[in-house]
Amino acid sequence: MGLSMVAGATCALCSWSAQRLMGRGIGRAAAMGSVLVLTGAPLLATPQAFAVGAYMALVPMFLGYVLFGLGLTRISASTATTLTLAEPAVAAVLAVLVVGERLPLLGWLGIAVIGLSLLILALAPSGREVEPLAVPDVATTT
Repeated sequence: MGLSMVAGATCALCSWSAQRLMGRGIGRAAAMGSVLVLTGAPLLATPQAFAVGAYMALVPMFLGYVLFGLGLTRISASTATTLTLAEPAVAAVLAVLVVGERLPLLGWLGIAVIGLSLLILALAPSGREVEPLAVPDVATTT
């Protein structure tokens, strides 16, 4: 939890810094590049680190968002958002299969719950209108 907060604060600080630089008349590319130079030294330290950074930027982020946008042209936003629930389950299974990680029983139960939830949502009738709750009119009841 603490590391998540640090990551969020770091991201906010980078965004704030870049925006301040742009607000002072520095071009967008130069501002973002200077933030990268100040904070991204580990990414540029070795060819392997750069390759990992480039892969992460291009495949999971760029390609992922392109495919997500393509999916939004074919299904509703609520369906697409619901399907993103499968992402951590798929990541965990890939970690087991590809990297050799071990997943405890609780992890497998979590994956099963996610899968069951998605199955229920997939089999649920669609297009069904939900009736709004009837609210008594105060003027006619007094």
